[in-house]
Amino acid sequence: MKSACWQIFLVNTQNFVLVYRNNSYYNIMQGISIKKNISILTHLLGWAIFGSLLFLLIPLSTRLDFPSEFWTKQIMMFAILVAAFYFNYFYLIPKTLFKNKVGLFLILNLIGGIAYIGLIILFDNLVNMQQLMHEVFRPDTAYIKRPRNLTFDFYNVLIFYMAVGVSTSVATVQKWQQDEEVRFELEKAKTNSELSYLKAQINPHFFFNTLNNIYALTNLDVEQAKTALLKLSRMMRYVLYETEKNLTLLNKELEFIKDFVELMKMRLSSKVKLDIQLPENLDDSNIAPMLFLPFIENCFKHGISSQNESHIAIYLQKEGNEVTLITRNNIFKATENTPEGQSSGIGLANTKRRLELLYPERHFLKIEDKTDSNEFIVKLKLRLK
Repeated sequence: MKSACWQIFLVNTQNFVLVYRNNSYYNIMQGISIKKNISILTHLLGWAIFGSLLFLLIPLSTRLDFPSEFWTKQIMMFAILVAAFYFNYFYLIPKTLFKNKVGLFLILNLIGGIAYIGLIILFDNLVNMQQLMHEVFRPDTAYIKRPRNLTFDFYNVLIFYMAVGVSTSVATVQKWQQDEEVRFELEKAKTNSELSYLKAQINPHFFFNTLNNIYALTNLDVEQAKTALLKLSRMMRYVLYETEKNLTLLNKELEFIKDFVELMKMRLSSKVKLDIQLPENLDDSNIAPMLFLPFIENCFKHGISSQNESHIAIYLQKEGNEVTLITRNNIFKATENTPEGQSSGIGLANTKRRLELLYPERHFLKIEDKTDSNEFIVKLKLRLK
């Protein structure tokens, strides 16, 4: 029966995942299709405006009757410019410019400009364009063959290289945007994987130390050990569910700290003086989970002695959008045979890294190891959004 139920659960789960993936794939493809359609529409509108201004507006504004050869030439020039634009965009730039072959790119475009003017001159000679245009503008005067007007050829070369320049600019900007997106995604993936790794280190470290505390309690007071296990189960529920999220409520983090402190009190002797000042309640601001724990845990890990008087102070407060944590504790070497003695400050080092990744330029952390007064002080100020 259990096996059958489990199989049904797996099938339903697989179906749900399949539907979710199909929907996600559909949404992604739909987004790509929309962007593609917008891009095509932008190109069409751009070319329509460009062609109208350069090849239609001026001839039509003269209200003269141009021959069909003239319009054939206009269409040919426009087609060559479009072809040069996309040849440069899709082939020449990726194959030469983006592969640091700048010299080859310039030479090929220079040849392209010369070929463009050569085709125009060849077409003009074939249809005798100079005479046809003379008959349009000066129909009452006799045609006399004159040297070719190089001003128009220079003007056409400028138009050709303008199209090539726009093509190069568009391709370069798009390449830069794509590189930025890739860099951003890689940085994001790196940050997420690093944060997951750091949290994975912090959580077992905390769990290991707390179990060691409960183990010590089982030899002293079984009832207290049971109470400690209940608190630990509530805390581990927080660890399991809240640390999977990027952010948790500040009030939940406060309750977690209170449980931790209460759990630590159960193993302390009268030689340890506590000064704990935690607010009764905090607002629902968001904060990264288990961000304060390593500093508080460090107080109990290194600030307790079975032979000497010790003092631990923990202050937590929030003013506006700024949270302040201050901890003070004496420094005692942990026994080398205990897990505390074997640890090497993994929690503190990882928390520093988490602060750098999650709150860049929004946190102030000062750690003072005062050997002269045998005191370890942590001051953390965190600006929340």
